[in-house]
This record gives sequence, C-alpha cells and structure tokens, in this order.
Amino acid sequence: MRVLIMGSGVIGTTMAYYIARDGHQVTVVDRQPGPALETSYANAGEVSPGYSAPWAGPGVPVKAVKWMLMQHSPLVIKPMLDPAMWSWCFSMLRNCTEKRYQINKSRMVRLAEYSRDCLRRLRQETSIAYDERAQGTLQLFRTQKQLDGIGKDVEILKGYGVPFQILDRDGYLKYEPALATVKEKFVGALRLPGDETGDCFKFTQRLAKMAADLGADFRFDTTIHGVESDGKRITGVHTSQGVLRADQYILALGSYSTKLLKPVGIDIPVYPVKGYSITVPIADAAMAPESTIMDETHKVAVTRLGDRIRVGGTAQLSGFDMSLGDARRRTLEFVVADLFPRGGDLKQAEFWTGLRPMTPDGTPIIGKTSYPNLYLSTGHGTLGWTMAAGTGRVIADLVSDRLPDIPVNDLSVARYA
Repeated sequence: MRVLIMGSGVIGTTMAYYIARDGHQVTVVDRQPGPALETSYANAGEVSPGYSAPWAGPGVPVKAVKWMLMQHSPLVIKPMLDPAMWSWCFSMLRNCTEKRYQINKSRMVRLAEYSRDCLRRLRQETSIAYDERAQGTLQLFRTQKQLDGIGKDVEILKGYGVPFQILDRDGYLKYEPALATVKEKFVGALRLPGDETGDCFKFTQRLAKMAADLGADFRFDTTIHGVESDGKRITGVHTSQGVLRADQYILALGSYSTKLLKPVGIDIPVYPVKGYSITVPIADAAMAPESTIMDETHKVAVTRLGDRIRVGGTAQLSGFDMSLGDARRRTLEFVVADLFPRGGDLKQAEFWTGLRPMTPDGTPIIGKTSYPNLYLSTGHGTLGWTMAAGTGRVIADLVSDRLPDIPVNDLSVARYA
C-alpha cells in the first residue's frame, strides 16, 4: 500500500517508521531540508505521561488573569483581530469544568502512558540513543496552596495506575541534590518516577534514518500547497514538486494542518500556542538537574540532556508569529538561574521558539476522518514528544486495518461533531 505522510516532525517521522516497518510504501513530504526542524527541534525534552493534563480546567480562567499580571508570566496573549484565536479561547473556556477536565485528562493519560511503553519497546528493538534518561519528573511547588491543590490529579493518576510520590524538601533532594542550595524556595514536590527525558531532535533525526533504511522516501524542501479530493476520497496532494498520489494519506503538519483541511470540508480546532526554550551548556554537572524539574509557578521545565540543560516554557497566543521575544528569554533564564544558579553557562544559551498545535480540550486529534483514506495526527500541544511513539503505533495499526492496543475512537475529530 502507498502511504503519503505530510510532515516530518517527531509525529510524522515516528509514523513513517512504524508504517514502513509494516511493509508499506511510505513517502514523507516536508518543506524543511530535514526532519524535526520546526516544533520538534528544541522542545523541553520531557517524556512525561504522568504530567499529561489539559490546560483547560476548573479555576484556570482566574489563574490565567493572575499569570498575565506576573513579571515572569507563563501566559501571554497578544490582542489580535483573529477570529480563529478567539473561537479557540472560548472553546477552551467551555472545557474549564470539572467534568470536562476529568474526561480530557483521562484521554491524555491513556495515550501518554501507552506512548511511553511504545518508546521503551522501540528503544529495545532499535538501540536508538538520544540523550535519554529514565529518572522521572519532579513538579516543584513554591506555595502550600499549590501542593494542596494536586488532589484531583492524584486521583486520576491512581485510577490509571501511574506511580507517583508526594515529597517534602528532604524527599525531593534525594532525587535532585543540586536543589539543596535553594530548598527554602519550595515547600514540596510531586514526583512521577515513570517519566523520562530525551532530545526529541536527535531521536527524530535518527529514527528518520531507520525509516529510510526500511524504504521510506523522505522528500524534503517540498512545500505542500493543498489537498485534492473528489468529494468521497482524497485523490492527491499538490506540492512544489507536483501532485503526489497514494492510497492512504496522513496529515501531521501541526498548527499548519488546519488551513489545509478547510478546503476539503474538515474543520479542526487546532491553534498555534507559541513556546520558547533556551539550551544551556552545563558548567557544573554536580549543580545541574538530574532529570526534569517543572516549576509549577512559572510553568517552566528544566531538563538535563547530556551535557546541556534545556529550559522550556511560556504559552503565547500570537498567531503564526515566529519572532523571538526578549521578555520570554528573561523568564527562562530567571527560572534556571533561580533553581540551578551554578549549573549552566547562560552566556552561551541558544534561544529558540516553536508553534505547538493545541486543541481547546488538550487532547490531540488522532485517527480517521470522513474521508476513508485520510487520517489526522495533530493537536498534541506541549506533549508531541511524550505522545509520539504511541501516536505512531496507533496510526500504523489503523492504516494496516488492525485494532490498536488502546481505545482511540474518542481521539478522532469526530468528537467535535
């Protein structure tokens, strides 16, 4: 079977590997000169199923106002005359109920836990290396109110059998000893020992090579102009290299998926939420993080990737703007310096931004569409790296007409109907 994948980020590349491994003829199309050169390039590095949760939840609207008033705000909204942005915001507000939060988080945890297991099997099968670590995530709380507010999330973790630890200061220092010099700033932590870390860019680059060795054809420097249909099926993809045709089509273009789908009558509520990161060389290994730290106040993750520290965060609603804002850099520098003042050399930091494709309910859009030969894989938001392996396996199963290992019907675009 001929399968055409649009997009070579971590999601598109992982699907290409699994589908090529099944023996199908795979073509991957991307406008960039190589894989993982946009949103997958420099994300926070977390593979964190235990931290999978929708942004929309009870109390979030009030929190959002407080966040925007902070000096180092985790949320930035730039006023724009963009109906798509305001429609997305209103849809997100509708998901800020207890009932919707429980439903959405349970969907996300299900996929993320499965994905982490798929990634482990993939690592065993291929021996792929990407500065990976399996030492958990530590969510740090600066106030007692934050620590007291984790009850609902803990109940969901219990329901899915996700291991966790609630730690006091002495407890979390066993796992992150470099925090000893700043321990008075935090009252406690939630540790998720099953979480992992790794360089998403390295992973994607190396997995693309493995997919190519299995026969996948990666066509880079190829711009996708549109999707063609006869009203019943997708019949081709118009690109800068001509019309490409296949038996099955998979759209994995992140935030850019929405525009391509509208002409064929599919409307998905995916909007770009801009994120930033800095990558800092480690100056003192003993004073650097061991794995991933999540500063709950600033919503910033600090992750160890080999001999580097990756610091990622901020949610900015500003359309498809890719400019680098100095204020966002200062926030990331503040957090890493506040937690690990001697860990990294900030003077050599690499500053980056990417557009994370978000749905208003937090759950990605994965699976079949009204066209029997078109599949979607987008809307993963901040969890594309966490959910990549599971998403790739699910789509490969659907394309090969196999029943996936986990329920997936509530992940498709049909849930918005």
